[in-house]
Amino acid sequence: MQTLRDFVKFEPGLRDHEAGWRCAVGVLVPLCTLMALGRMDLMVFAVFGAFTGVYGRGADFMGRLVTQTRAAGLMIAVIGAAMLGHLVLGHWEPWLLVVATTLVAGVCAAIAHLAVFRPSGSLFHIFAFAAISSLPQHPPLWQGMAAAGGAALLGILVGAAANYRPGTRPRWEIPRIVLDRSHLRGAAVEGGMNALVAGAAGLISLLAGPTAALGHTYWAMVAAVVPLQAIRARHVVFRGTQRVLGTLLGLIPLAIVLALNLGPWGIVAAVGVCQFLVEFFIVRHYLLAQMFVTPLALLSISLSGQLDPRTLLRDRIGETILGSLVGMVVLLAVRHPDVVGNRLARSSRTRPRGRTPRS
Repeated sequence: MQTLRDFVKFEPGLRDHEAGWRCAVGVLVPLCTLMALGRMDLMVFAVFGAFTGVYGRGADFMGRLVTQTRAAGLMIAVIGAAMLGHLVLGHWEPWLLVVATTLVAGVCAAIAHLAVFRPSGSLFHIFAFAAISSLPQHPPLWQGMAAAGGAALLGILVGAAANYRPGTRPRWEIPRIVLDRSHLRGAAVEGGMNALVAGAAGLISLLAGPTAALGHTYWAMVAAVVPLQAIRARHVVFRGTQRVLGTLLGLIPLAIVLALNLGPWGIVAAVGVCQFLVEFFIVRHYLLAQMFVTPLALLSISLSGQLDPRTLLRDRIGETILGSLVGMVVLLAVRHPDVVGNRLARSSRTRPRGRTPRS
């Protein structure tokens, strides 16, 4: 019963609406601008650039400014790498994309650890790199980078403006990145774990793809790294399960949006609303936040005009379930083998013994 209460309880809020509107403004302004210019093909790049706004949520003026600037630099580098890869290769072989995305997961998670990003990990970088690499067609390199860079810059400006308090002098001390042995070891472990779970999920998804008719391995890789944020074994299971349930519940708002048959402007508005709700709930209740992540992800990718959210839905559900299971199993086996061993031993002791046949 206590486990169930922990699973469904709401955490205390802390100006969650402020984080929600910051991120909503950060994504709506560039999307509306591109819509007015008739450049829907650039919208997906702007969406990923706008992820800059989710960093530094509880930091002070200088802390948020520096964190978001560093996060923007890393995200722009990831987007640039994806576009350059598409430019050179033209088309990514599925196995090669899994390998490249695994490398991105490890490197970005290590950098995020050293820079003390909050949220930590490589979830956004996996999503951005693999989703952009998977697009059938790309705009010119400079245009995609400009769209992403402009959205990232706006996110930084909105974050700074929201943290400015008239009559107070902000602290101008720049947060330092510590590169001592302990931090480097921690970064290596963090990067290795992200690469391990993401790579395992991508490989299994790739192998299961022909049988299960799944075609977006990166969603499995994204789902697999979610439990990494948990510390205790129980919370690993919580996060993975909440990711799956939230994805399934996300069918409700997505079905409403699709049933309304909104035009492009309506889809943009729906993306903004979902972005607000995700940031509003993400700290207080992860499951509810995931309920709006599903429509946010599918609608954002579909804004490019190259993919229909209806065709993506099955892959989203299947890959999320697969990735969450892989992430939970790998993390429990690597981080909490003693807990798993104790549970298995306890289960075997309490299992009723079968009767021995008489001779």
